[in-house]
Order: sequence, then structure tokens, then C-alpha cells
Amino acid sequence: MSAYNKTDVHPSAFILIGIPGLEATHIWISIPFCMVDLLDLLGNFSLLFIITIDPRLYDSMYLFLCRLAVADLIVCATSVPKFLSFFWFRDGEIYFEVCLIQVFLILYCSTVESGFFLAMAFDRYVAICNPLRHSAVLTHSVTGSLGLAIVFGGTALLSPHPFLLRWLAYCRTNIISHTYCEFMALIQIACAETRICRAYRLIVGFLKGGVDFILIICSYALMLHTVFHPPSEDVQLKTLDTCGSHLCIILMSYTPAFSFLTHRFGHHVAPHAYIFVVKIYALVPPMVKTIIYGVKTKRIYNRFLKVFSFSKPMD
Repeated sequence: MSAYNKTDVHPSAFILIGIPGLEATHIWISIPFCMVDLLDLLGNFSLLFIITIDPRLYDSMYLFLCRLAVADLIVCATSVPKFLSFFWFRDGEIYFEVCLIQVFLILYCSTVESGFFLAMAFDRYVAICNPLRHSAVLTHSVTGSLGLAIVFGGTALLSPHPFLLRWLAYCRTNIISHTYCEFMALIQIACAETRICRAYRLIVGFLKGGVDFILIICSYALMLHTVFHPPSEDVQLKTLDTCGSHLCIILMSYTPAFSFLTHRFGHHVAPHAYIFVVKIYALVPPMVKTIIYGVKTKRIYNRFLKVFSFSKPMD
């Protein structure tokens, strides 16, 4: 553990202390999280491998899935190694600059995932509501342009966050009650005025995540309206099955809002409960996404079975 001088406004390193109140069970808590992380990595790498080797999967939906998988892998690679290093080897020290990079990457991946969810919702909307024009509307160039817009848009919106954190003074302590560096956790230990940082985080969160979420819900509502008018039981069941699973993933993936709202309004929420929810967000949705998209998407599922020769593909 590095020494900390209270006169320093920028400590050379922060000290992560894990989950407050549950120090005695850290090693046991790490086991299920490690297993989920391995499933995340296996699922996302398998998804990327299956889509990459099959040119028939080079259309808009599967390309967006690839980008989602990459974002999930970055989140895992950013947060999990330090999490396991602390729980297994009691190595809670993280350098100041590395901490800021970790904050940026986690926020950035959450933001671009929101954009890709919106792009996939638009893709499904066109496929269901105007299927004859789907290939003409979502061409490879349009899909690529949407991807670049999401990536560069996320960079523009999230880049100020580490700079805002760097301008703050941390003269109270360098101890972070968390398993990795998180924006609001750093805000809490700052001894400077943080209203600008909080306001910017809130504005970006609601403008990007909030608008994306509203548009996603609207697109799925229009899809359901289309398949129910005129009614067709087979189409309705298939669409409800697909839309329901996708919406469950989207709702789970929007739990980062819990992070800011808990710090801002939930003063009576137990720290360990909050950290558990944040860790579950970081690990569980990526695993569930690969399972649902892999099993529910027949072309990916059949290709997976063919490559690994487990059983007969679905008809």
C-alpha cells in the first residue's frame, strides 16, 4: 500500500478496498464472478469467431452484434483483472492515470453499447415493418457509417470525464470503497467543488442513454403494432419471443443509471449492495447477451453447431 500525503491534490495511486463490510468473504465472492467472467470471454469470443468466419453473417444485425461483443470484452478486460487481483492477491493499488483510463473505458463502452442497441432496434424495425427495403436501407456503407458515428460520438461525449476528474483535488483520502475505479466513487472522495462534474455526467447520461432508451422502446412498440395489425398468431409469437428477449437484455444493460442515482439520491443504500449491483451489471449482461443472441438467432446457432459439431442444426 503506497503512502499518501494529505497535502497532495493528485495522489500517485489510489487504494481499492473492495466491498466494505464483506472483507472476510472476498475470496469466496470472487469465485462466481470469475466463472461469470470466463463465460463472458468464451461467449463473446465465440460470437466474434462465428460471425467472422461466415460471410453469410456479414449483414447489419450481425455486424452490430460484433461491435457489442467487442465493447463487452473491453469492459471485462478493463475491470475484471484488477477486481480479481485485489480479491486473490490483496493488490488494491491502482495508479492515478490508470484509474482515469479505467473510468473512461467503462463509461465509453456503456455509451457505445447504448448506441449499438439503438442501431439494432432500428435494424429490427426496418426488417419487420418494411422488410422489402431492409437490404436497400441498411447497406454495408450505412452500417459502417452508423458504427463510426456511434464510436466517435461516444468518444466526444466521454472524453471530458477523465479530464474533469484530473482537475479535481483529492486531499481527503486516496482510498476508494470499490473494486475498480468508478466516476462517482472518485467524485465522493474529491475535496473540491464537484457540481460541474456531476452536472456533466448527468447531462451526458440522460441525453445519450435516456434518448437512446426512449427511441429503442418506441421502435419496439412500432414493431409490435405492425405484427399485431393484421393479427397473425405465428408471427406474433415469433416476434414476441425475439423482442421480449432483446428488451430484457436492453433493460439489464441500462442499469448503470443506478450508479449515478444511488450516489446522488440513495444515501441510505448499503455500500456493499450498491457495489454488488454494479459488479453484476459489468459481468452478467454480457454473458446473457451472448447466450440469448446465440441461441435465439437461428443462423448463429446453426453455424455454431456446425463448427463445433455438437448436434444437428435447427431447421
